Amino acid sequence: MSDEPIRVLLADDHPVYRDGLAALLGSMPGIEVVGTAATGLEAVERAAELQPDVVVMDVRMPELDGIEATRRVAADSPHIGVVMLTMSEEDATLFAAMRAGARGYLLKGANQAEIGRAITSVAHGEAIFGPAIARRVAEFFAGGPPADDGAFPQLTPREREILSLVAAGRSNAQIASALFLSQKTVRNNVSNIFAKLHVADRAEAIVRARDAGLGR
Repeated sequence: MSDEPIRVLLADDHPVYRDGLAALLGSMPGIEVVGTAATGLEAVERAAELQPDVVVMDVRMPELDGIEATRRVAADSPHIGVVMLTMSEEDATLFAAMRAGARGYLLKGANQAEIGRAITSVAHGEAIFGPAIARRVAEFFAGGPPADDGAFPQLTPREREILSLVAAGRSNAQIASALFLSQKTVRNNVSNIFAKLHVADRAEAIVRARDAGLGR
C-alpha cells in the first residue's frame, strides 16, 4: 500500500502555470497528478469526485477563492490534505488558510524539492510551511502578548479582523486584497469601527488597537 503514489489534484486558474506545475509534479517519483481545476468551485467538485490524497490549491481563483474552496474540501473530505501554493505573503491570508483547514502553505517561488516535500508530508497527515512562511508564523506567535479577546466587544469578528490589519499598518486596498473584500466594504467597516470606538481618525484607531494587542 505504501508503494502507491500520492494522488494529487492541482487547482490554479493560470493555465500555463497549472500545466507546467502538473508536468513538474508528474515527473516526481511517488506523485501522480490525477486531475486539475481552473476555479475554486471546480476544485471542490473535482476533489469530491477524485478523492485525491492532496489538493495543491491557489488562493486567488474565480467563482470561489482558494480559502473557501479549502474550507469546503476540508468539511466534505477531512482526509484530503490541502497545500496552499500562492503569491500572497499577507499574514491575514496565511492564517485564514490555516483556519480553513490547509495543512501546508508555500509561496509560488518554492522549488521542486520544497513542493514535493510539502505534498509528501501533508499526505502523511503532517502540517508543513515553507521556510519564509514558517518564520512568519514563529514571529507572529513570538510577537508579544496576544490580543485581548475581550477587547472591543462592540465590534463584530470581521471588524476586529479589519481593525487588526489597520493596526498592522495595512491600507484599505491591502486589507481588501488580503480578505477578498471590495474596497467599499472595507471602507464601510472602517467607518463603523471608528464610530464604535469613538475615534476621530485612523491614527487614533491604531493607537487604541495596539494598546489592546492587535496588529502584532
